[in-house]
Amino acid sequence: MKKKTENLKEMKKDELIKKLASLQEEIRVIRFKAEGSKSRNVKESLNLKRQIARILTQINSSSVGVK
Repeated sequence: MKKKTENLKEMKKDELIKKLASLQEEIRVIRFKAEGSKSRNVKESLNLKRQIARILTQINSSSVGVK
């Protein structure tokens, strides 16, 4: 887990925003798969939501200036 947050700290704000958009797209696709019950990995959406939260936290902390 710590490795993921370290990588996020090294990324620039533009890169974080692009990654955020791609994760949100993935979660949208998973949501539609769940409607058709094609998704086998149930925890995948939970992990994506956690990654999105980490990215948003990093974006907000960098804009405020907290390290």
